[in-house]
Amino acid sequence: LPGIEQQGDDMPTVLLPMSLQSLDDLGITDIGHQRDHNEDCFGIETQLKKQENPIGRTIQARGLYILCDGMGGHAAGEVASSMAVEVLQNYFKQNWQDEFPTEDSLRKSVYVTNQAIFDINQQNARSGSGRMGTTLVMMLIQNTKVGIVHVGDSRVYRLTRKRGLEQITIDHEVGQREIQHGVDPELAYSRPDAYQLTQALGPRSEQFLNPDVQFIDIAEDTIFLLCSDGLSDNDLLENYWQTHLAPLLSSRASLDQGLVNLIELANEHNGHDNITLILVRVKVRPNLAQPTLN
Repeated sequence: LPGIEQQGDDMPTVLLPMSLQSLDDLGITDIGHQRDHNEDCFGIETQLKKQENPIGRTIQARGLYILCDGMGGHAAGEVASSMAVEVLQNYFKQNWQDEFPTEDSLRKSVYVTNQAIFDINQQNARSGSGRMGTTLVMMLIQNTKVGIVHVGDSRVYRLTRKRGLEQITIDHEVGQREIQHGVDPELAYSRPDAYQLTQALGPRSEQFLNPDVQFIDIAEDTIFLLCSDGLSDNDLLENYWQTHLAPLLSSRASLDQGLVNLIELANEHNGHDNITLILVRVKVRPNLAQPTLN
């Protein structure tokens, strides 16, 4: 009966909060086949605390993952990307104590980093394409809570068994901006400037900057992939995730070998740019001690 079904739908669902079982991470960068220097940079900082007793094991973890793809003439891109990683790491050393950072704090970290690079551009009177800048994609993990921040076209993907591969970030580029304004995607990307960035760290003051910030709770075993466009261009991950990413969900799979395989894939099919990626594998299980009603 519809009434009975409806009544069942209204019953509270018991949700088991998840606790962390394991966290593995690894990063790699490669110059690619057509560049003479690498303007990408990444940084990984992880803290793990493990407690074990006859009842079981609990893990508390904190991870800061930063990936930047620099741009600008005369090796300026390398300076901008490595500078961004350093400034952000220092910011969170001071501003991430016990509580997970708020959206305001995450935004501020981007503005502080932008200002540091912008100031050097101003001091050196750089103009146009000579102004150095960098994309940013950053992920913070505290146990099963995740914060993601990005500026530019470096990406975060999420892979789970239930949902497959999902692109979590939306590129800050002209084509995407046009789509968000209602333009047909095919038309938006037929523009000659479709892949031009609409924002980056460093070239302009913070009033032109609007970083995307989002929060996610990890409810199942997940792989997060942060990458520069040297890997994500030409729908490479969308086409090859089942062979190159899905197997890595297994704890037995080597992240090292997974990274090497992804770099080889990118060099084979793209190779026109530097290639940088960070893999984060998070395993969770229900915390049977704390059921909650939803």
